[in-house]
Amino acid sequence: MSEKISLTCIGCPLGCTVNVVKSGNTIESISGNTCKRGYDYAQTEVLAPVRTVTSTVRVNGGRNPVVAVKTEAPIPKGKIKDCMKAIYNIKVNAPVAIGDVICDNIADTGVRLVASAND
Repeated sequence: MSEKISLTCIGCPLGCTVNVVKSGNTIESISGNTCKRGYDYAQTEVLAPVRTVTSTVRVNGGRNPVVAVKTEAPIPKGKIKDCMKAIYNIKVNAPVAIGDVICDNIADTGVRLVASAND
């Protein structure tokens, strides 16, 4: 049996309503997108959703008690909770600069956690 899914695309500023018809793990059709990014977004969002995680980690001896961090690439949506638990337990020493690798493999995703600000 086919399932109809309606998404608002976030691939570009247009915010198209993209309609996906899915049967099991197979996409039967994608419509409503006005660009390829919309097609790609819908396909990923329906079959294997991913997110970029942003948060903060605690800093010892820095100008601020925390520094902003983010995953260097999107991670599977189902791993966000594990990622946040790992981030909660991280404490780094100052100085911290934008781009510094905070964790090489956050929550066993194969993705690095990097500083997105200076401490």
